[in-house]
Amino acid sequence: MTSEKHKKAVILFSGGLDSTTVLAIARKQGYSCYCLSFQYGQKQTVELEKARKLAIAGKARKHLVLNLDLDKIGGSALTDDIEVPKDRDDDETIPITYVPARNTIFLSHALAWAEVLGTTDIFIGVNAVDYSGYPDCRPEFLDAFTKMANLGTQSGTEGKNSFHIHAPLLRMSKAEIIKTGMKLGVDYARTHSCYDPIGDKACGRCDACVLRSRGFSQAGIDDPTEYAEKPGKN
Repeated sequence: MTSEKHKKAVILFSGGLDSTTVLAIARKQGYSCYCLSFQYGQKQTVELEKARKLAIAGKARKHLVLNLDLDKIGGSALTDDIEVPKDRDDDETIPITYVPARNTIFLSHALAWAEVLGTTDIFIGVNAVDYSGYPDCRPEFLDAFTKMANLGTQSGTEGKNSFHIHAPLLRMSKAEIIKTGMKLGVDYARTHSCYDPIGDKACGRCDACVLRSRGFSQAGIDDPTEYAEKPGKN
C-alpha cells in the first residue's frame, strides 16, 4: 500500500493567498503536489505570473496551466466588460465578481487530472467564513461535488478509494489562514489576491483586497502587499 508520504494530490492553484497556503499545508501533510491553474479569460494576468513562480518555490512536482474561454460566456466582472466593484459594503448578496460555475469547472478538470495521475486527493482553497458570498465556496457544494465525483468516474466506481476534496481553509477566518501560512513559511509578499490590479500593485479597494488587508490586521501581522490605495476597511 502506498503510504501518505508518497501520495499525489492535485492542488487548485491561483497564486493567491489561500491557494498558496493550501499548497504549503498539502506539502506539510506529505503529499507530492501537482498544481493546476487556469487562464480562463480573466482580465488580469498577474495571478498566473505569481502562480508559476510560487509553484516552483512550493516545490510542486508539476504545474499545469489550462486554457479556458470563460470570457466568451462572460457574466462576471472578472471576465466580462463589467466594472469590478470597489468599496463594497459587507452583505450576503452574491457579487458581480462571481464567475458562473467557476469552481465546478475547475474541480472537474482537477478531477480528470487526478484520475489520470492515479490519485483521489484534490485540494482547494475555498473558505466559507471570510469569503465574498460565492455559492461554490460552501461546504454543501463540496459535499455534492464529491458525491458526483465518486458516481461519475472510473476511479470512483471501480477503485478501492473514494475521491476526497480537501478544503483545509473552509472553516478558518482570513486571519487564521494567514497565521497558519506564516507557520509553514509562506511568503505572502509573493502572492496575489486583487481582482483589479493597477500595474503590479493591488488596487486596495476591491473585495479581495479588503478581505486580505483585514486578515493581516486581525492576525496582527504586517501586510506585505503593495496597494495602489490603502484599504480603508480594517
